[in-house]
Amino acid sequence: MKSKISVIIGSIFAAYVAFFAVVVLVYEPTPDDMNWEDRQVYNSQKMSDLTLGQDIISVKKLLGKAEFSEAKALKETKLQIMFYRTHHDKSDGVTTKEECTPLIFENDKLIAWGQDTYKQYFDVGTDTTLSSPHNILTNE
Repeated sequence: MKSKISVIIGSIFAAYVAFFAVVVLVYEPTPDDMNWEDRQVYNSQKMSDLTLGQDIISVKKLLGKAEFSEAKALKETKLQIMFYRTHHDKSDGVTTKEECTPLIFENDKLIAWGQDTYKQYFDVGTDTTLSSPHNILTNE
């Protein structure tokens, strides 16, 4: 009787170890599954994998859902800005745009990213119709 119980317990333990090993080796958490601290480190690291001209679908696949997103259509151009959390500013329980890195897409292609680039892109009048982020993002 004791040998049957030992075999059963041993089998259950072996199955548990095998299951755990498979989960650890195979499971890859998506960015959307991560807590905010892991996600901002992940996003910061993955920003170096971005390339100009990269399509929006591959960026979403790489970085997951954006914290904030803004968009505007101008004549034949579709402009979208996606903000991904990359750094911690203050512990208030709320993610702000200041804690995020903006990615700028034109017609679903990545054309720029970063706070300074975000400001410069609009300050130099890249868009001849509207010349400031406020105008582009609020449709004024």
